[in-house]
Amino acid sequence: MKVAFITRSTLFDVPGGDTVQVVQTARHLEQLGISTEVKLSKDEINYAEYDLLHFFNLTRPADILYHSKKAGKPFVVSTILCNYTEYDKHHRKGVGMIFGFLPANSIEYLKTIARWVLGKDHLASKEYLWKGQRRSITEVLKNAAMVLPNSESEYHRIIKAYPCKLKHTVVPNGVDQHLFKRDYKAEKDPNLVLNVARIEGIKNQLNLIKALNNTRFNLIIIGSHAPNQKPYYDECRSIAASNITFIDHIPQAELLKYYQKAKVHILPSWFETTGLSSIEGAVMGCNIVITNKGDAPEYFGSHAFYCEPGNPESILAAVEKASQSKYDENLYNMILNRYTWKQAATETLKAYQQTITQ
Repeated sequence: MKVAFITRSTLFDVPGGDTVQVVQTARHLEQLGISTEVKLSKDEINYAEYDLLHFFNLTRPADILYHSKKAGKPFVVSTILCNYTEYDKHHRKGVGMIFGFLPANSIEYLKTIARWVLGKDHLASKEYLWKGQRRSITEVLKNAAMVLPNSESEYHRIIKAYPCKLKHTVVPNGVDQHLFKRDYKAEKDPNLVLNVARIEGIKNQLNLIKALNNTRFNLIIIGSHAPNQKPYYDECRSIAASNITFIDHIPQAELLKYYQKAKVHILPSWFETTGLSSIEGAVMGCNIVITNKGDAPEYFGSHAFYCEPGNPESILAAVEKASQSKYDENLYNMILNRYTWKQAATETLKAYQQTITQ
């Protein structure tokens, strides 16, 4: 079987969690005997070479509409449906404040058009211009052979937002257990807190900095700012006290030494579908602090420390508790049993097999 992974045009220029998901899923499917090729939505694709198309990011339906119609092949979608609504409506600044008066699909439509007009992204399907976000997503879902959400929680959000009959298989995100190997002899620094994420409003580094400024904690923020989030990044830098350190995006292999040393990893986002760095941090022996919004609680349950992203006092309290608590070995075992890229590839292959034999 040969599968084309068709992704956003900025997948490698602006790396994010979906970049890791695409690369790792493709790699582990190859180990299971499936030939995969990663294609950007702006690429010319010889569809005849492939048995199946695999798209990523339901919130970018223009890419899916264009290639799926042109190919005439069965396709599946890894939905990665992040909900930006709370952040867009209540916490954006400047021109973005207009989003507070618009429904979620209209917000995403305007973002897509803006990226295209400003030359920051490719718009594959021009019919998206008159169909809009909601109609385009609904059409994608009705024509998909199967959707592959990262959690049951995400699946239920999809059918609530876009009611229609769907075949689905949950494919949890994972960790490369061969890369992220914990050194049991290494000592953790109880004052070291790590945040690995792209620097942007929805990831909420600003409130994290406010929470930990001038405390006993040393916070290391690892990640580059999103293309349109330079003012947000600058604001984060401007308010950060001397106990806050910034490091630009680095390859996963270079993260190991930071995960190994930190006692706490935190993602206080306004929304998370999973939080890949939370899984990585947890398997490296970090206590994890996560948002109480989104799908992440389905992954971590009672094994995580939760914070309210809009409340710096809540963030600090959760970090304090996590820093003083013993690491939960049950969390480590759960991740290795449920959340590895090998398991994600295995579930993806099952979905492919069901699709091809339909």
